[in-house]
Amino acid sequence: MSKDLARRSTVAVAWNMASGMSGLVVLFARSIILARLLPVETFGVYAGASALVVLTSVFATFGMGGAFLHRAAETEDENRAASIHFTLKLMFTAAWAVVLIAFALLRTTGDQQTALIVITLATAGLEITQTPRLILVRRVVHRRLALLQFADALLSTALAVGLALMGVTLWALLATDLSLMFVSIVGLFIWRPVWRPWFSWNREVVRYYLSFGSRNFGAGALLLALDRVDDLWTLRYLGDTALGYYSRAYTFATYPRRILAGPVNQVAGGTYAELKGERKRLSQAFFRTNALLVRSGFFLAGLLALIAPELIAILLGDKWLPMLQAFRLMLVYTLLDPIKMTVADLFVAVGRPELVFRVRLLQLGVMVVGLFALGTRFNIAGVALAVDTMVVVGITVLLWQARQYVDFSARRLFAVPMLALVLGLAAGAGVVALLTTPAPWLSATLKTVLFVLAYGGVLALLERQTLTAMVLPAVRQLLRRRRPPVEKA
Repeated sequence: MSKDLARRSTVAVAWNMASGMSGLVVLFARSIILARLLPVETFGVYAGASALVVLTSVFATFGMGGAFLHRAAETEDENRAASIHFTLKLMFTAAWAVVLIAFALLRTTGDQQTALIVITLATAGLEITQTPRLILVRRVVHRRLALLQFADALLSTALAVGLALMGVTLWALLATDLSLMFVSIVGLFIWRPVWRPWFSWNREVVRYYLSFGSRNFGAGALLLALDRVDDLWTLRYLGDTALGYYSRAYTFATYPRRILAGPVNQVAGGTYAELKGERKRLSQAFFRTNALLVRSGFFLAGLLALIAPELIAILLGDKWLPMLQAFRLMLVYTLLDPIKMTVADLFVAVGRPELVFRVRLLQLGVMVVGLFALGTRFNIAGVALAVDTMVVVGITVLLWQARQYVDFSARRLFAVPMLALVLGLAAGAGVVALLTTPAPWLSATLKTVLFVLAYGGVLALLERQTLTAMVLPAVRQLLRRRRPPVEKA
C-alpha cells in the first residue's frame, strides 16, 4: 500500500468515526424525543413504507456502484465512467420510481400512500447522487461525505423535532428523508460540486456495468430481504401499531451494534485479505476480532436486557412498554450480527463469497418459516425470535465453514463471556428482586453496578491474558495513528 493511500485511508476512517459517533448521539436523542411525541402507529406506517422502498431500491442500484469502484479498463477514464454510470443510474432510478409510485396510487390509501410516495421520491433523489459519492469513495476522500452525514443528522433532527412539537405526526418522520435528499444534492452537486452531471454512452462500458451489476444483483437483493422482510411481514399480518413497536425495538436495540460493529467491521475485511495466505496469523486475527465482539457484545446486550424496563419507562414513557420483550430479544441480533459480518468478511477475503450467498439464502428461508410459525403466535416477540433464529443459524453455519480457513475454539470464544453474562444477569436481577418496588432510576443504577461488577470480575479472573492480548494491539495502533506524520525536508 502506498504512503499516500495509507494516509488517505487513515484520514477517511478518522472522519467516518468522528462524524459517525457525533451523528449517533444526535440521532439517539432524536429517536427518544420523537418516540415520546408521536403515536406508535405513525412509526408503523413509516417503517412499512420505508421497508418496501429499501427492499425494491435494489432495482434502482442494480449493483452498478461496485462496477464503478472496481478498477477495470472500462472505468480507467473516471469522467467517462462517471457520466455513463450517471446516465444508467438515472434511467434505472426513474423506471423504479415510476413503478413504485404507480403501485402506491393503485394499491394503497391514506397515510400509507403518502408515506410511500414521499419516501420513493426522496430516495430517488438520493440515488441520483450516488455517482459523486462513488467518485469520493473511489478517491478515498471521505471528509465531505462525513460532514454531509453530520449535517443531515442536525438538519433532519431540527426538522423532525420541530414538526413533532407543532403536532405534526407522519410528516415529522418523512422530513428526515427529505432532509437527506436535500443535503446530498446541495453538498454534492451545488456547493463546490464534486462532479458536474452530464450524459454519455459507450456500448462496451454499458455492457460492463450491466454485466457486473447483474452478478451483484442477487446478493444485494438477498441482503436487503434479510433486513426488511420482517418489517413487511409485521405490517401485513400484525398491523401498523405492532410494526410501530417492533420498528422502535429494532432501532433502539441496534444502537449498540452501530458503536461496536462500525470500527471493527471497517478494518476486519482488509486485515483478513492481507493475511489470507498465512493461516496462523489469520487465525489469530480472526479469533481476536470476534472474541472482542463477543465480549463487548455480551456486555452491552446483557446490560440493556437487564435494565430494559427502567430504560423504556424513563426514556420513552410507559406507552412503549409493550415492546419490552421484542426489545430484549432483538438484543440477541445486536450481539450476533456484527460477528456474522466479520465471518462473512473472511470468506470474501479468501475468495469464497458464494458461501456467504448460500448461507444468506438459508437464513431467508429460516426467517420466513419462523415468521409464520412464531410471529402469528407470539406477536412482535415472535417476529424478533424468528430474526434471532435466523441469525443464530447463519452464524453457526458460517463458523462451521470458517474452520476450512482458520483455526479457533468455539469454547474459548463463547464459554467465559457466557458464564459472565449469566452471573451478571443473576446478580442484577436477584438483588433488585429482594427490594420493595424501588424507583426506576434506583433499580437501573443497582442493576448496572451489580452487572458490571459481576461481568467484569469474571472476565478479569478467567481471561486477563486474553483481554490483554486483544486490547493492547488496538491501543498501540490507535496511538500510532494519532502521532503526526514527519514531513520530509
